[in-house]
Amino acid sequence: MFGTPFNFTTPQTIGGRIDDVSAPDNSPGYNQLLIAQGYDHNWVLNAQTAATTGPDGLNLAARAWDPSSGRELSVWTDQPGVQVYTSNFLTGTLVGISGHTYRQGAGYTFETQHYPDSPNQPSFPSTELDAGKTFTSTTVFAFSS
Repeated sequence: MFGTPFNFTTPQTIGGRIDDVSAPDNSPGYNQLLIAQGYDHNWVLNAQTAATTGPDGLNLAARAWDPSSGRELSVWTDQPGVQVYTSNFLTGTLVGISGHTYRQGAGYTFETQHYPDSPNQPSFPSTELDAGKTFTSTTVFAFSS
């Protein structure tokens, strides 16, 4: 949604707008950050173009870049959507092998998938799997520096 913290059509820091709840109550988008305690939302991927078609013909789902190290993560998929989750329910009780305590918003994930309400929406891509059939999906997490 243009003009909201959900607009990632140009590069933005995830944490830069995660606390933005400046819109009045019931404004589309903004209060969802309060309800989910961060990002936990599905983005519909744009149709593929020459610039967004990657390995094995997969579609670009997400890209994240760390300016301090120069590392970049590109996520490519054959799925129609990507769920962005920002570790909204970490309470500070999880300690990693490095000894760091992880708390709310300390990490994020890109989960490629169909749209959450696909079974109930005839206009969405189907998630129906017939008996005896096999479901396969491909997602590539590509790291570079």
